[in-house]
Amino acid sequence: MKLGIIGLPQSGKTTIFNALTRGHAPTTASAGRMEVHTAVVDVPDPRVDRLSALFKPKKTIYAKVTYADIAGLEGGAAKSGLSGSLLNQLTQMDGLIHVVRCFENVNVPHPSGNVDPARDVSAMDTELLLNDLIAVERKLERLTEERKKGGADKILNERQTALFQRLHETLSSETPLRLSTISTEEDKLLSGFGLLTRKPLLLLLNLGEGQAAPEVKPAHSCPVVSLQGKLEMEIAQLPPEDAALFMQEYGIQELSLNKMISLSYDLLELQSFFTVGDDEVRAWTVKRGATAHEAAGEIHTDLQKGFVRAEVVAYQDLVDLGGLAEARAKGKLRLEGKDYVVQDGEIVHIRFNV
Repeated sequence: MKLGIIGLPQSGKTTIFNALTRGHAPTTASAGRMEVHTAVVDVPDPRVDRLSALFKPKKTIYAKVTYADIAGLEGGAAKSGLSGSLLNQLTQMDGLIHVVRCFENVNVPHPSGNVDPARDVSAMDTELLLNDLIAVERKLERLTEERKKGGADKILNERQTALFQRLHETLSSETPLRLSTISTEEDKLLSGFGLLTRKPLLLLLNLGEGQAAPEVKPAHSCPVVSLQGKLEMEIAQLPPEDAALFMQEYGIQELSLNKMISLSYDLLELQSFFTVGDDEVRAWTVKRGATAHEAAGEIHTDLQKGFVRAEVVAYQDLVDLGGLAEARAKGKLRLEGKDYVVQDGEIVHIRFNV
């Protein structure tokens, strides 16, 4: 899971990145400069902690999420299309977190002269829409040239033309493509075609200390969350003991990392399943609706190739009964086939034969 943190200059993207990753990336990068800070962090999950306490394995491995702080996106950049290096970074992301400035700071003037979250949300939406519109128009031009020259696969050209004309109509109505219905076949046609408004988007309101969240309604439905970016960055950079005291003083129950991970999972329609044993307790990430066969492939391709059956037990049943042997004795450990849809939090052991 890879999420790109984007936003207009001086919105506090790197501050949010540091809060999420407990990092110390410099927060004073020049606007417009192409920079990317990346960090891989563990997904906090109390179920993993509980399973680790139960099995006492040699290793405990949490699911991972990668955050990328992507600088270089400015208002008006998409009029001629985003730069190749910036677009390359954005297209690699599974989803985008748009950081919107809500805080006032006389030492960090807003590039537009004043703080206006609704305006900035609209500006970024326009940037992404324009970028996709340019890309779709260029593709339609190439398809037209192919038809004129002849020799191209006529059926494929017709299918692609119909698809991209539909995308063009959607974008021209100022609607992001993530709200469009794309079939599995069409998704394959768009594979590798970096359309940014197809990516899930989370709106993050970056507040000042003690600031109440303003009412910001995006033009098109997407999740919205608010947090005090600078304060949470400072807490995240403290030693754990000091951080706990600081959080208690400010009445903060949970750092943004935990909240954002949960929202990120929802945004990308992901869930976790677990493998357990004396050697290792591990969390794995799959799309919601993934089958046991697909889950096996997340663990190792050999398990997927030689899949025979999946031994499955619900998390709560396992911890209530105290172990796999007890779950088996009580009939809570089931054998499932390759088409079984794995549920969030299940413990899965793959039987295979290669």
